[in-house]
Amino acid sequence: MKRPRRNERRRRQAGFTLVELMVVIVILGLLAALVAPRFLQVADDAHVNTAKAQISHFRTALTQYRLDFKRYPTTSEGLEALINNPRGRRYLDADTVPKDPWGNPYVYTSPGSQGHDYEIISYGANGQRGGTGYDADIVSWDLHGGDR
Repeated sequence: MKRPRRNERRRRQAGFTLVELMVVIVILGLLAALVAPRFLQVADDAHVNTAKAQISHFRTALTQYRLDFKRYPTTSEGLEALINNPRGRRYLDADTVPKDPWGNPYVYTSPGSQGHDYEIISYGANGQRGGTGYDADIVSWDLHGGDR
């Protein structure tokens, strides 16, 4: 008769109670609520840093282009001139001009604003001129500035 009682006791102790499961779920929810916003901020920071690195790479390629052609590409030629130009030289290691990290094309003008020879702009996360934070414009002549 002792064996049925042992088996019965083991069955009651096996598994988790509903309260224990609810406590674990609440703890996991709290951890997710604390970690998710920080993860999203890190991803946004990575997008901004990627855009700045790409613009810096464009600046280097434009300097090489200027050494060969004695001028920067015109606004109508755009950054595409770094890949397709009369000499057939590629100044970028790509078949097409890359888009910014948010999937929007970079805006190139020559001459640029404020007396610069050229200007390369990413309109940030929202893809529109202006903005603050992660929506702020990233411009070639101010890669270290901004309020991010």
